[in-house]
Amino acid sequence: MNQEDYQDAEVVQNVHQFDLKGRERGGDETSDQPAVEDNYDDEPDETLGERIMGLAEMFPQPLRNFTGSLFDLTTSSIKGFYKFSCNASWIFFTSSVILFAPVIFETERAQMEEMQKTQQKQVLLGPGSAMSAVGAPPELPLIR
Repeated sequence: MNQEDYQDAEVVQNVHQFDLKGRERGGDETSDQPAVEDNYDDEPDETLGERIMGLAEMFPQPLRNFTGSLFDLTTSSIKGFYKFSCNASWIFFTSSVILFAPVIFETERAQMEEMQKTQQKQVLLGPGSAMSAVGAPPELPLIR
């Protein structure tokens, strides 16, 4: 006898005992109403875990194993991709700082030197000569 047959036999026995108790309390076989009222409000509600376990029993074990493995593979893949993206972004930004920071500093230094030359020229030659040194186009004479 397997487990399902045993459970079916137990259910039949419980129903039979319930019928016997109902007759003892005054119920008979011919009445349409049960001797004991079924009050479903008194029964405890199923928890979410119990419902999920009940649903899990509907599916065969190989399908549940495959689904569990697929879920584990998906979560580990997402974690791996997240770790990879963090490492890749760290490498990208630190490399760009190391490679481009000297270029930015050198450009800034060249601009500062150019400004200092312009200021020195302005002090030595006057305000008009500094504008021509910057690279402004020479003024053309007006034709009247």
